[in-house]
Amino acid sequence: MSLQSHEKHKQHAFDSYCKKILKNETRNIYKEFERLRKYEVSMDSLSEKELSQYVIHEGHLKNEFFFEVNGVGTIVVTGELIAEALKNLPEDKRNIVLLSYFLGMTDREIAEKLDLVRRTVSRRRNISLSELKKIMEELRK
Repeated sequence: MSLQSHEKHKQHAFDSYCKKILKNETRNIYKEFERLRKYEVSMDSLSEKELSQYVIHEGHLKNEFFFEVNGVGTIVVTGELIAEALKNLPEDKRNIVLLSYFLGMTDREIAEKLDLVRRTVSRRRNISLSELKKIMEELRK
């Protein structure tokens, strides 16, 4: 077998392997779609009673509290107790808690957004959570 034909053979084998992988992945995607379709229901087919279990109308959200975080925007918090406790935290600690738990940002993302060191964000978040717990316990009394 010449060197050139050996290279062609390797190329064809690799092409065949890639095609199998793509075909199997496509099959897996279609299977996943079919599996999900079994559990998805059109909202038009739900009765009023069933629909009311899953839908929240804006009028039902009575206790909305807004917190402004520099560089991010406004974060909406529902729940009077947690909102009151957040108001009692210093702004820098409150911002870290809001970004971490309400927007799901990582310590690294928060550090970049607030121009802090990642370790500082982690430490402030842990301290803030213990302070938040104490504040909430006091507010419940």
